[in-house]
Amino acid sequence: MSKCNLYRYLIAAIWSATLFVNPSFAQDKSILVSSTTSTEQSGLFGSILPIFQKQSGIQVKIVAVGTGQALDIGRRGDADVVFVHDKPAEIKFIDEGFSTKRYEVMYNDFILIGPKSDPAKIAGGKDIKVAFQKIAEAKAPFVSRGDKSGTHAAELRYWKDAGIAVNSNLNWYKETGSGMGPALNTASAMNGYILADRGTWLSFKNRGDLDILIEGDPSLFNQYGVMLVNPMKYPQVKKAEGQAFIDWLISKPGQDAIAAYKIGGQQLFFPNAGR
Repeated sequence: MSKCNLYRYLIAAIWSATLFVNPSFAQDKSILVSSTTSTEQSGLFGSILPIFQKQSGIQVKIVAVGTGQALDIGRRGDADVVFVHDKPAEIKFIDEGFSTKRYEVMYNDFILIGPKSDPAKIAGGKDIKVAFQKIAEAKAPFVSRGDKSGTHAAELRYWKDAGIAVNSNLNWYKETGSGMGPALNTASAMNGYILADRGTWLSFKNRGDLDILIEGDPSLFNQYGVMLVNPMKYPQVKKAEGQAFIDWLISKPGQDAIAAYKIGGQQLFFPNAGR
C-alpha cells in the first residue's frame, strides 16, 4: 500500500470495525482533519466537535501532530482539512498549490514557562528576546519540542531574534521531538524553561515547580488558520464536507463555541474569523 493512503486506510479500518458494532454509522459522513497537538491536547476539539457533528451530521476525525507534520499530511492528500498555527508555513502551503484559501479562525498566545527558582532571572519581563538571551547566558536547561510544529517554529524565530544559534549539541538545550504535553512533562521533570501555547498550559496538570515567567510580548501572538486541501490536486478530498466544517468554524455558532471553551474560568482561544 502506498504511503499516500496510509492515514485514510487506518482511519477507515477503525471505522469499518465500528460499523459492525453500530450499523447506523454506515450512513454517516466524515472528514479527516490534520491539526496541531495544541488544539487536541488543550481539549478544544473535545468541546466543539460534538456541537458541529450534531448540527451537520458530519463526523470529524482528528490526526493531532505538529503543524509541520499536519501540513505534510495535507501535502500527501491524506487529509481533507488542515487546521494549524504557523502562518508563514500556511502561506507556503497555498503557494505550492496544496490549498487555495486560508481562513483565520482564532488566536491565543505563547508563554515562556520556567521553574519558580528562575536561574536565568527572567520572571516578570515582557521581552521574549531578552529572556532568551538571559537563558542562553545562564546556560539554564531549556526544553524544545524540536518537532517542526508551529510552537517549535515560533521558538526558533525567537532564538534567531535574540541572536542565539541553538542546536542539540548544547548541553543545556534539549530537543524532545514530541508534542506540547510530553514536552511540558520533560520540562517539569528537568525544572527547565519551555515555550508553550497558553491553551495547552492551562489544561496541563503535571506542572511541578513550573510557572508562567514571560507573557504579554506582542510577538507572542499565536494565530490559528484552517485550509481545505485542494480537491483539484487530490480528487479524494471531501470538498463539500470539508468546506462545511471550515464554514462552521468561522460562522457565529462556531466562533461562539470556541469562545465558550474555558478551563477554570479562563478562556483558552479567542475567535477572530474575518477580523
